[in-house]
Amino acid sequence: MGSWYAWLVAAPPLLFLGTGMMPSRWADRHVQAMRRWVVWLAAGCLGVSAAAAGMLVRQGPLDASFVQWAWSVPLNLGVYFDSLAAVMLLLITFLGLIIARYSVRYLDGEAGQGRFLRWMAFTLGAVLLLVVARNLVLLTVAWMLTSFGLHQLLTHYADRPWAIWAARKKFLISRLGDVLLVAALGLTFQCFGSLDYVDVFAAARALHEGPSSASPAMALIGVLVALGAMTKSAQLPFHSWLPDTMETPTPVSALMHAGIINAGGFLVLRLSPLVSLSSFALDSLALVGVLTALFGAVVMLTQTSVKRALAFSTISQMGFMMLQCGLGAFSAALLHIVAHSVYKAHAFLSSGSVLESAARRKAPCGPPLLGARGLAALPAALVAALALAGSAGWLLGLDFAAKPGAAILGLILVIALSQLLWPALAAGTWRLAIQGIAGALLVSWGYYGAYLLVDRVFVTSVSHQITSPSASHGLVIAVVAVGFFAVFALQAVAGAFPGLPKLRALYVHAANGFYLNIPARRLTARVWGRSSPTP
Repeated sequence: MGSWYAWLVAAPPLLFLGTGMMPSRWADRHVQAMRRWVVWLAAGCLGVSAAAAGMLVRQGPLDASFVQWAWSVPLNLGVYFDSLAAVMLLLITFLGLIIARYSVRYLDGEAGQGRFLRWMAFTLGAVLLLVVARNLVLLTVAWMLTSFGLHQLLTHYADRPWAIWAARKKFLISRLGDVLLVAALGLTFQCFGSLDYVDVFAAARALHEGPSSASPAMALIGVLVALGAMTKSAQLPFHSWLPDTMETPTPVSALMHAGIINAGGFLVLRLSPLVSLSSFALDSLALVGVLTALFGAVVMLTQTSVKRALAFSTISQMGFMMLQCGLGAFSAALLHIVAHSVYKAHAFLSSGSVLESAARRKAPCGPPLLGARGLAALPAALVAALALAGSAGWLLGLDFAAKPGAAILGLILVIALSQLLWPALAAGTWRLAIQGIAGALLVSWGYYGAYLLVDRVFVTSVSHQITSPSASHGLVIAVVAVGFFAVFALQAVAGAFPGLPKLRALYVHAANGFYLNIPARRLTARVWGRSSPTP
């Protein structure tokens, strides 16, 4: 039965990668066969993933090796399947099915549809291999294959100069991530004498629990992994490639924003016992994450293109996810990955009908936040949000003191709920106030309930790691709190007094991404020997 379990886990990545190995000419000549095969393959892999998750519940985690080489550096090919891998496997195969069906309709009639479906299957297979890999070598290989497959999808329209330019910028940043991950792999073998998850994580956990501390080389592993994850998840200053890839076909945008960009977050979650050996790595993740989250949120509000606004939304969401990892709230980060993936896939696949949807909505009578009256309702919204969030957590038995980062994440939830309650209370009608309070209650209970569920699932993973606050943890918390309150105050002032001259100037700078893409654009031009085309 164990062998069946192992092949059940290995089947989705192997089948998708096998499909990706088909020659492009054959795929283009047999478009109808490719269309049917890719959709049915995605549906079958979703079923297989569900069956594997069922086996996990019945038999527990799986650590299986198919091929082994007894060289000076022991290597093996195999799969590791635990609760973290099960969640990601189900998520990716589910999104893969939806995106595959959408791609068939989206590219209907195009000459290169078979080639596109081939590379989409290859990329999905690489991401799935990343999820079920049992050691750092296979993880690194899958990491590189994911970038390779994505590059082929980004350059699908070879006659679009800006698409090729953006793909080249992404290529350079991805190679930096590869170098960082390979360096982390080498240091891990040097420090622990193994590259298998079970051995490495056991040794790392012993360091956490024992009297000895990690050596500088071990701490450097966490820093390298954190930096590598930042390149894949479009964190500052590696973010500029993501908004520039909007000329790619919409299914690629959905796959990239809902699946591939989560690879950075998954890397930190999977290797959290190693990352946690370095308090500097965790603090860096938190600080870079909060800066990226706030930067992306502000820039997103100024974009006139739907897809670029969604791209900066993804940057912001990935920044918040990295912030959660830096605070040690790994269960919250996993919940964020799942929720963001489902939402962003829907957002991109429905982006073509956004104008039609907006036209069907009834125009509002006017913003209730203008002037002093709207600003006066803000304190009441904050107090109501604090009461609703606190009571929901207390009734569900959530122990804020025992959960890493719970206090600051709870504060951010209060700020978010106040944005929901503020317009409802400022309107001055009981009906809207009751609707706003009901919506805030639903969000609070839904978030806390989902968090407790995911936390219960993730605690059984081999990657589950409880972190201890570092000496600079208080300073990091203060920076996070000040940053979110500053953006909250900016949004409040902009909502109440939109005509301020300084706000208009800030709008212009934010619309241009505060010009942080210029260094990456110049570097790309220097490497490829040509200036960037006009987007």
